[in-house]
Amino acid sequence: MSYCPECEAAIDEEFEDVGEIISCPECGVELEVISIDPVEFDLAPIDDEEDDEFRFDDTDDEEEWDEDDDDDSYEEEDEEEDEDR
Repeated sequence: MSYCPECEAAIDEEFEDVGEIISCPECGVELEVISIDPVEFDLAPIDDEEDDEFRFDDTDDEEEWDEDDDDDSYEEEDEEEDEDR
């Protein structure tokens, strides 16, 4: 009997090939068979194609925001409002 390295659920199946990918019946994580005798599992490598679906694109076409520039403009507006009072 072997165990899921993620949730430690018992997996009582026979496997023929090292490298075979299965899903844990308890937690659903994908596991790779890394040994046949005794049967051992490791988390399956992440498929780059699937990973691309969830990749965050942090490129931005807009100019970078400069905190100092914006802070100055707010201070100037506040000063003008004070002068008007």
